[in-house]
Amino acid sequence: MEPLVLQARADRLFAHKRLLSFGLPAVVLAYLVYIFFAFDIPGLADRVRIDNAHALVRDTWSYKTHVTRDNRSGALSVAIEGERKGAYPDGRPPEWVAVDGARTVIDLGDGYRVTFLPENAVRFDIPGFRTVEARIDGRAVVSDLSGELPDWISASGTRLQITTDHGRLALTRTKTEVFRYFPGWELFFFTLDSPYHGHGAGEILFGDRIDPARSNLSGAWHDFWQNAMWRHADVAWALFETILMAFLGTFGAAIIALPLAFLSARNFAPLMALRFATRRVFDFLRGVDGLIWTIVLSRAFGPGPMTGALAMLLTDTGTFGKLFSEALENVDAKQTEGVASTGAKPLQRYRFGVIPQITPVLISQILYYLESNTRSATIIGAITGGGIGLLLTQAMITQKDWEEVSYYIVLIVLMVMAMDSLSGWLRRRLIRGA
Repeated sequence: MEPLVLQARADRLFAHKRLLSFGLPAVVLAYLVYIFFAFDIPGLADRVRIDNAHALVRDTWSYKTHVTRDNRSGALSVAIEGERKGAYPDGRPPEWVAVDGARTVIDLGDGYRVTFLPENAVRFDIPGFRTVEARIDGRAVVSDLSGELPDWISASGTRLQITTDHGRLALTRTKTEVFRYFPGWELFFFTLDSPYHGHGAGEILFGDRIDPARSNLSGAWHDFWQNAMWRHADVAWALFETILMAFLGTFGAAIIALPLAFLSARNFAPLMALRFATRRVFDFLRGVDGLIWTIVLSRAFGPGPMTGALAMLLTDTGTFGKLFSEALENVDAKQTEGVASTGAKPLQRYRFGVIPQITPVLISQILYYLESNTRSATIIGAITGGGIGLLLTQAMITQKDWEEVSYYIVLIVLMVMAMDSLSGWLRRRLIRGA
């Protein structure tokens, strides 16, 4: 009878294995099919805007110069990224913009040419297509375009936009604007009003004095550091605020969590009610995400870097409390007993018998969370109004200067890499002593 029972058990075991082998993949496949239709993956192709994506990517590594005519006053301006801080002086436009009274010719290269004509009219010579003419008639935009238009031309009664690889024309009732792209991050070092703009590093370091009132080195550093468009001084301070938020949040949480961890460890807190209450506090603190704490604290204390640091402190206190208490429960009691045999008091037993055992765990976890919180501080700073996250969010909201977005992202990546190297070096020095 026993062999039959064993065989029945083996058959059930194999049937269970087969069910898992085929059933689990079937469930996963069914879930993926559901996601495919629930998230409307088939309609993704209709929603994709390749032209917008192309313009966005191009803006990250290039800059554009705006040539703008106010259709109400007739005033002409030429400015890098359309900012007043990057405007060319009146009467001194770039060489590819020729002004002749009310007529302005903008040479975009390779035969692409835009001409601002009197009476709010404009002409765009497009090789391989045709010459497009348009004007403002009352409150409407009127052009000589008709029939089916290519994708790179958008025409309506209120706006005409022509986008080519050489430049873009936008005509509305209020203004006529041409955008021309150039590679690089223009005015990254000096703005147009700086006497050092257009001078190379060799001229500044070893050449004659450029600004009679200042030495080349001090003057160039001042104009670079106080660059009104790229705001290098503000960016450096924002990076410092981000690192400070991560540092205060991480180490503040570690200082608070360590003594509380003793209250939640079985071998150090004999009262079950005390252990239960302390652990639930840890669960509550880490159960609420750091972003939620950020929103709550920003309503209570207002925006600022300290609010972000407090949000990380609360979340990490719960996490550190759990990690530290588990480390305490795994300590070797023999070392504590050895210290106690010398007549040491309870605090001395903890100091010399317990802390040395958990120090590697403490340092490793604290340094890891310091590195992680450096990244989190970027997002938290965007909500609380501090750090590099705020500058990144502002640059993205404007939808204009995406090269600044690239600049901030590069700095964030470099900051995280630096914190990773620093935490690794500290971990080796403090734990291994190497």
